[in-house]
Amino acid sequence: MSYPLTRVLALLELLQTHPGLTGAQLADRLGTDVRTVRRYAARLRELGIPVESARGRFGGYRLARGYRMPPLMLTNEEALVVVLGLLAGERLGMSATAPASAGALAKIERVLPDSLRDPLAAMRDTLSFTAHTVLAQAPQTGILLTLAQSCRSGHTVALRYRSWHQEHTERDVDPYGVVFHSGCWYLVGHDHLRDDLRTFRMDRIAATTPTTGTFTAPDDFDPVTYLTASLARTPALWQVEVHIEAPAEALARRLPRTMATLTATPSGVLMRAQVERLECMARLLASLEWPFTIHAPDQLRDSLRDLARQLTTAAERPSG
Repeated sequence: MSYPLTRVLALLELLQTHPGLTGAQLADRLGTDVRTVRRYAARLRELGIPVESARGRFGGYRLARGYRMPPLMLTNEEALVVVLGLLAGERLGMSATAPASAGALAKIERVLPDSLRDPLAAMRDTLSFTAHTVLAQAPQTGILLTLAQSCRSGHTVALRYRSWHQEHTERDVDPYGVVFHSGCWYLVGHDHLRDDLRTFRMDRIAATTPTTGTFTAPDDFDPVTYLTASLARTPALWQVEVHIEAPAEALARRLPRTMATLTATPSGVLMRAQVERLECMARLLASLEWPFTIHAPDQLRDSLRDLARQLTTAAERPSG
């Protein structure tokens, strides 16, 4: 590829990413002069790419409105990033629909040159993950995009929602953020029906309709922090309260935010959690290197004794 042609393609990239740049601005970015920019724009028009130019305060160069470029032109590094992103998204369960992810990957591979297609295919076939594939509960693509746009624009949405016990409701929600966590997509926002903050599983949203209502999210509101805290408060069979003689920051790194709430005390941390099985909590506590005191429930002590007996039996079992 000749040097002038490289600049012509660079101009095309600038027109796609920064429409409205003046001839002087384009010349500065391309390292040339305004007269040469006009010549490059004419070359693009000869190739069938509709480049428009206008004089005045709001003038500049841009592609004709509605024009869409043919297949993407990617560098080796860009193609690698896209393929890795698709593979990682599929592994993490982030793909809204598996066929769409597979289709996008197939289209990218189809238009790549052989010199790049073969190495990327080899990487795809040999890449391994230490984490297991997540079987995500994927929302509908249209719903996901509508909610994301409403979060950014600050518009209230009307939802048709199905709860975990199959109750169907219609409600208006001010969407504050979309969060992907452990294979599930969540919407966090202010629920007008309950007049309170709520978390919604997006795979249970049957339909979304933007409304004319607007809202302003609270300052410094963090959807991830709210979601993880609300999941930790989800009602379960056993309410656990344990004091752990550990530094708060060190313990926070060991315990998922979705399973427990931690309150610093003068001598450590007070952990509160809700669990379905006490034996799971016993194993978790036994894995910590810090002393702890059980406040509730007393049945957790029995689970710890059972675990201790199992470990003692295993330690005393002779080899062979």
